[in-house]
Amino acid sequence: MKKIFLPFLLLGTLAFCQKKYVMVIHGGAGTITKANLSPEKEKEYRETLTKALQRGYNEIKNGKSSLDAVTVAIIVMEDSPLFNAGKGAVFTNEGKNELDASIMTGNNRKAGAVAGVTTVKNPILAAKAVMQQSEHVMMAGAGAEKFAKEKGLEIVDPKYFWTERAWNSLQKVKAMEAEKKTSKNEQKLPDYFLIDQKFGTVGAVALDKNGIITAGTSTGGMTNKKFNRIGDSPIIGAGTYANDQVGLSGTGWGEFFIRTVASKTVADRMKFLKENVKDAAQASIDDIGQLGGDGGIIALDKDGNIAMSFNTEGMYRGAVTDKGEIEVYIYK
Repeated sequence: MKKIFLPFLLLGTLAFCQKKYVMVIHGGAGTITKANLSPEKEKEYRETLTKALQRGYNEIKNGKSSLDAVTVAIIVMEDSPLFNAGKGAVFTNEGKNELDASIMTGNNRKAGAVAGVTTVKNPILAAKAVMQQSEHVMMAGAGAEKFAKEKGLEIVDPKYFWTERAWNSLQKVKAMEAEKKTSKNEQKLPDYFLIDQKFGTVGAVALDKNGIITAGTSTGGMTNKKFNRIGDSPIIGAGTYANDQVGLSGTGWGEFFIRTVASKTVADRMKFLKENVKDAAQASIDDIGQLGGDGGIIALDKDGNIAMSFNTEGMYRGAVTDKGEIEVYIYK
């Protein structure tokens, strides 16, 4: 009799121990190692990621929607100068901050996005307003800013986004670009990718008590970007996607996330190939890597399983369970 019931007991124990996550976040992927991150700075990152997870979890715990949870978590990171989003956004070649964001709710697949805004304090709120208060999915530039202002969102002087870290990165990249023009050495990467290899895009995916998934992403784009370049973050299906089964947010070299339709591809692999969320997310990142791109993707499925896949040296990331247990990671 013991031999008959033991497998069932083991299965029951495994099921009981299985963690159910209600939120997963990222703060960017790139060349993030202990060697180039001081203990003090690492502490700041861990504290801010923890704060974002706690704020998001509180929304879910109190019966709020996954849309609310994702929004508040991303606002924490947008308001921090640590990340390439909102306050800490990187500079364009012209010395401006052009911000992109998107958000999508899985049960009805409604979505909103803004691109190239320069005066909206929290772009994720503008994306949410586009989704909830307009018939459109994406707005850009001055039009998006006018819409945000009409909807009562906080508008700031562009100087609000200035940080020494981001400004110094731009000067570093411009110096590298100038050096390249006078050098005979061939450079495989295009000019616009001469950056410090740290992608600070932020994102969050949440699952609420009603089983509804929401995903969101916010970014300042790429250091030294030109010609109003827009990456994957505001593009539904590339940087952000959610349906009734899974939600995703990406970070990294946006051109490759667009070309591979990275986040939608993960959802499709789960639907049509019956892959679990971890295998599907890893396959998407592997595809990006094979094409020469890099970055990471976070995912959360309807059963509370997560994926945090990346092909860089590190990714600021974390998750929280339905019990409020917070996990934060930085390195591989």
